[in-house]
Amino acid sequence: MNRLDGKVALISGAARGIGGEAARLMAAAGARVVIGDVLHDRARQTVAAITAAGGDAAFAPLDVTQETAWTAAIGLAVSRYGRLDILVNNAGVFIGKGIEEISLAEWDRLVAVNMTGVFLGTRLAAPALRDAARSSPHGSVIVNLASIAGIVGSQLDPLYSMTKGGVTLFTKSTALEFARKGYRIRANSIHPGVIDTDMGEQTFVSRAQRTGSNDTAPLRQAFAGSVPSGRLGLPIDIANGIVFLASDDSAYMNGAGLVVDGGVTAA
Repeated sequence: MNRLDGKVALISGAARGIGGEAARLMAAAGARVVIGDVLHDRARQTVAAITAAGGDAAFAPLDVTQETAWTAAIGLAVSRYGRLDILVNNAGVFIGKGIEEISLAEWDRLVAVNMTGVFLGTRLAAPALRDAARSSPHGSVIVNLASIAGIVGSQLDPLYSMTKGGVTLFTKSTALEFARKGYRIRANSIHPGVIDTDMGEQTFVSRAQRTGSNDTAPLRQAFAGSVPSGRLGLPIDIANGIVFLASDDSAYMNGAGLVVDGGVTAA
């Protein structure tokens, strides 16, 4: 189940958190993985950990807002491993400010990473993914990291929600466009709830500050208690979903969104 033997994956924002866990899990499932990130030292540590566990991984410096960085990372995957089967657009940022509080520079940064980065990765990886699809029974795969904030509105984080809503519909449109062109590249999105990562902690810090506090513990406890599953999500919860979407087990999923939120959006 969910095996990735012989496949090559490029994951953005894979030095730590969800991306790092997805890289580790993909390597354990048989994939050769390119770790793309702006956190060079942390990314190299992730590569070393995967290699020590018997996996095959490489590091590519990757600022997802830069076309040249994407070209180099994709080039590394193809030159080192001979192909590219899987693209995971995982890199993202969170800026916990409302419509009236955010500066234009902060908004530009949010859009550049969360939306432009996904667009650039998709556009520039498409030729390599299309080439690999010709020799794969179920084609190639793009997995985009969206959010439950890209499905329902957010009272506290409307602009983050806007960017993730864009990723959600871009994923569906990508699936339709590539299908129309006969590329055999599937595109699906995954929608985490609040996950216990550095970015997840940023959401609690932002919300605590709005109440004039720096103590995130009460907010974490209250939110965990409101989740039907009774806890915050962990990186492995999302990584398992990413590996499923990247594998041939999800071969008939295209343009779909996989929600992994402990039941938050079921209410």
